[in-house]
Formats: sequence, structure tokens, C-alpha cells
Amino acid sequence: MSTIKGAPRQGLFGATLGFFIGFAAVALFGVTANKFKDALQLSPALVGLLVAIPSLSGSLLRIPFAAWVDTTGGRKPFLILLGLSVAGMGGLTWVVYALYPNGLTPSLFPLILLLGVLSGCGIATFSVGISQVSYWFPKSQQGSALGIFGGVGNLAPGIFTFILPFVISGIGLAGAYLIWLIILVAGSVGYYFTGLNAPYFQLREQGAAPEQAKRAAAQLGQEIFPTGKVIDSLKRSAAVWQTWVLVAMYFATFGGFLAMTAWLPTYWKTFFSAEVTLAGALTALYSITTSLMRVAGGGVADRMGGEKTGQISLSIFLIGAILMTFSHNLALSILAVLVMAVGMGMGNASIFKLVPQAVPQAVGGASGWVGGLGAFGGFVLPPLLGNIAAALGADGYALGFTVFIGMALIAIGLTFLLKQQKG
Repeated sequence: MSTIKGAPRQGLFGATLGFFIGFAAVALFGVTANKFKDALQLSPALVGLLVAIPSLSGSLLRIPFAAWVDTTGGRKPFLILLGLSVAGMGGLTWVVYALYPNGLTPSLFPLILLLGVLSGCGIATFSVGISQVSYWFPKSQQGSALGIFGGVGNLAPGIFTFILPFVISGIGLAGAYLIWLIILVAGSVGYYFTGLNAPYFQLREQGAAPEQAKRAAAQLGQEIFPTGKVIDSLKRSAAVWQTWVLVAMYFATFGGFLAMTAWLPTYWKTFFSAEVTLAGALTALYSITTSLMRVAGGGVADRMGGEKTGQISLSIFLIGAILMTFSHNLALSILAVLVMAVGMGMGNASIFKLVPQAVPQAVGGASGWVGGLGAFGGFVLPPLLGNIAAALGADGYALGFTVFIGMALIAIGLTFLLKQQKG
């Protein structure tokens, strides 16, 4: 007789734990950028590339790995991504221990980038977890469940950004990265023991035929089921125009969140001459606020609908971006970045409320496109902001936020398009 391990809450816990641990890599170089900048003699544009590089793998790998969930469940993709992240973090820790500061020369910059790419693989656990959680919960509860998953997981960069400067000042850069490596390994082991696939995938692993597994899982409350192979899931979701609308919206909100978390330590330190601990604390304030608003936004989206929640949240995002662009006052910029955090956090939740509704026949594929290409903003935007700062000087650190104004305006327009087509 087939037995099913776990329940929706347990599935949510395991996926959230794994994502929390993997997602911390967003902050990998943010608060330490200036140390690498001095040792490697980096320009503002190269600093932007350095802080963004974990988001390269963390975004693009979301596409195939999320689609893979539709055939095997989330457990195997999760463990592979966390393993790659451990390998990258282990290599980076060794390099820092062996070479920092005097032996860390500009010729080693490509190696640092490569290790950043590997470390960033943990970021890709997001879209794997989105699919894993979506399969566990009925549609009526997915907004809240995904809000908790995304919001709690999103707390990781803020927490690490806040703590890391104090750890570095106490035991040095190498010691800080070693502690990070230990936490990453422990969290990966924790996911191994708590991460559970939804009933359908457990039954398939036990040898049940697809239709038999579907009927049995439906009796246990599962409402969404995959169809076809990985490439089929990607093709089916790519053929739905709403997928690409959601990609663009998520590029603005979540890609923007990744970029802000990576870039803000440099912004606070360079534009306002803030100490590294203050820059880390202010960045953590933004990151944690965004994450908490994502949790709240999931419940709001369940009640108000994804489109309406998106319109409200993106308008708040726009107001914050305008304030950031024209502010030369520290207090006003702190207020502005918190306004952005509220809008972006709620916007993230509203978008993934819409994914299972728009593409129920290929949730994994759609989650991959939206989560992967949307998160690609975390790689694209920091070097762009660095180039603007290099071209315009000190004022460029503020004027670079015009990019976020443009993205917010486009995203707002797309929410109205979704609303119109739905009606």
C-alpha cells in the first residue's frame, strides 16, 4: 500500500528552508564589494558586475530546473542546486583564506566571478520551490502559501547583509565566509531531511502510473498536476502570452529587488559616505521590509486578486523610485527605499499569485520563465547602475534610479493589460 509522507505545511517548511539558505547568495559580494574592489582594483562598472554575478546562474538556471519539477518533483533539483552552491562557497572561502588580501590580484577576478556563479546556483531554488509548493496547495491557498515561501526565503539576503559587516569586523573576511559556508552546508542537510514532494510525485516514485497517481493525489487534496516532459512544459508555457507579461513584471519587481540588495551597500557607502556597518544595516532594512511585504502581499492577493494588488503595489514602487532619483538627503532616501520595498514586495507576491492561474497546465515551465528571466534583472541592473555612476560621477548614483521609474511604469501598464484581457 502506498504511503504519503508529509502534508502541505511540511512541504512548505522544507521548501522555504532550502530557499532561505540558497537565496542568501544574493548578498555574497554586496557588503564585501569594497574589499574586493581595493584588492582587485575594480572600476564602478566591474564592482557592479561582481555584486551581480551570483544572479547570473541564480536566474537562468531557474528555467530548466523549475520545468524539471514537472517531471520529478522539487526534491532532486533542490539538492543539486544547493550542492553546486556549497561547491562555489567552499571554493570562495578557500581563495579568501589562502590569498586575501595581498595575494588577491586582478588576474584572479575571473576565478572570483566563476565561484560567484557557482554560489549563485542556490538562488535558483526559488522557482523550484515555487513549483514544489504550488503542487502541495489548493489554488485558493496558493497566494498565502507562496507569499510565505517567497517572503521568508527573501529574508535571507537582508539578514546576511546586516550581520556580515559585524562578523567581518570581528573575525575577518575569511572567517565570515567560513561561517557562511558552515550555515549553507547545515541548511542543505536540513532540506535533505525536510524537503518533500507533493503526493503525485511521491506516488510516481513508488511506481504508480500517471493516471493512478493523479487520482490518488486528488483524493488527498492536490489540485494541480503536470503533463508532459520538461521541454513540453517550457513550450506550453512559452506559448501563453501571459507568461511573457509576467516575466516583464517580475523583471521589474524581483529582478529589481535582487539588484537593489546587491547595489545598495555601494550606493549608501559611495553616495552618502556611510560606514560599512550602516550601509549593511540600511540595505538589510530594505531587503527585510521587501520580504515581509511579500508575505503580506500573498494574503492581499488572495483577497483582492493578483491584477488589482499588482496595480496598487507597482504604483507605490513608482513613487519610491521617483523619490530615490531626486533625493540628495539621507533621511529622504531611507524613506524612499522603504516605499520601494513595500511596492516591490507586494508586487512580487501578486505576480506569482497569477502564475498558476494563467498557466495551470505547466506551472513548472511558467515558473521557470517568470522566475528565471524575471530574476535576470538582478544580473543586468547592477552593472548598468555602475556604468551610469561612472559616466555621471557622484550624481549618477541617484540618477541611476530612473531605470526603476521606467520599469515601474511599464509594469503598471502590463497589469492593466492583464486585467482587461481577464475581463
